Amino acid sequence: MGGKIAAGVNREISATAHIRTAKHRDRSSSKLTSACVYRVVQPAPPKLCGSPDGPPVTAPRIKLRDGRHLAYKEHGVPRGAAKYKFVYVHGFDSCRHDAIVANTLSMEIVEDLGIYIVSFDRPGYAESDPNPKRTLKSMALDIEELADQLELGSKFYVIGFSMGGQVIWSCIKYIPHRLAGATLLAPVVNYWWPGFPANLSKEAYYKQLTQDQWALRVAHYAPWLTYWWNTQKWFPVSSVIAKRTDTFSRPDKELLPKLARRKNHMAQVRQQGEYESIHRDLIVGFGDWEFDPMRLKNPFPNNEGSVHIWHGDEDIVVPLSLQRYIAQRLEWVHYHELPGAGHMFPYADGMCDGIIKAVLI
Repeated sequence: MGGKIAAGVNREISATAHIRTAKHRDRSSSKLTSACVYRVVQPAPPKLCGSPDGPPVTAPRIKLRDGRHLAYKEHGVPRGAAKYKFVYVHGFDSCRHDAIVANTLSMEIVEDLGIYIVSFDRPGYAESDPNPKRTLKSMALDIEELADQLELGSKFYVIGFSMGGQVIWSCIKYIPHRLAGATLLAPVVNYWWPGFPANLSKEAYYKQLTQDQWALRVAHYAPWLTYWWNTQKWFPVSSVIAKRTDTFSRPDKELLPKLARRKNHMAQVRQQGEYESIHRDLIVGFGDWEFDPMRLKNPFPNNEGSVHIWHGDEDIVVPLSLQRYIAQRLEWVHYHELPGAGHMFPYADGMCDGIIKAVLI
């Protein structure tokens, strides 16, 4: 009897040990799987400029209140002699060197009007430190602090292209008291802005390439997967990230040779890592905004300044229908629709001269 009990106890112990071993294996397997998933979706830390493993610092930089550095580049007449001072905001996958207005503006206009322009690397791009806490508001406050440290005065002009144009809405929202004027060149729209009629935004959204629909869908609904989505090899990534030129319209393709000069600095644009530059751009630009641009109030109620939007009617990067709707909703915006122009219209000869004249004269 005692032997049977002992044998039964031994079998029970053996079974319990087997169950514990199996559970341990399951837990270990689960932890291993979680670790693998984490490594796949989690980007590597950025390589900060000036750090031992990072790129060198070659540009002048200011130090912001939170300790980050912002790299900048000055153009035009000397700052102290300028009559009009502009802060230029570059677009997606670009940097301070891609200040289209400064690079194409005629010297006659610059000198006759006394124009100074400062362009800067947005956080995470080129030589500006990343901002893991970047928001719409923080971007506007970075611009304000740059202007203050460079002593641009109580008011200054802001001008932005494409994704940089989208940033100008944040300036109108958060620092309208500092603006002398604002110009948006082919500004990127967010398909999820609540001010858009659902049928209009849906129609525009599905006119995109399927790969771009998915890239923006991930950035909006699952931002934590943005890095993985745009670095995996199973599905096509964002056409802009992949630098597909076949997505440009005919007028844009005619201007592409003028972009050849970018080859001299393209290596700098993503040098600190893709996540804190282009991927975070997607997350912030196409995420849930804390304000709707179509509900903004006129920052210049007494006509002491003006807001301009310029858009080409053959732009297939940013939907014309949505840009028109914004202009209709905001009656105080001066809307300029350019016939026969694409997304890259600022590169056209004489275009930026006309834009600046419209703002200042």
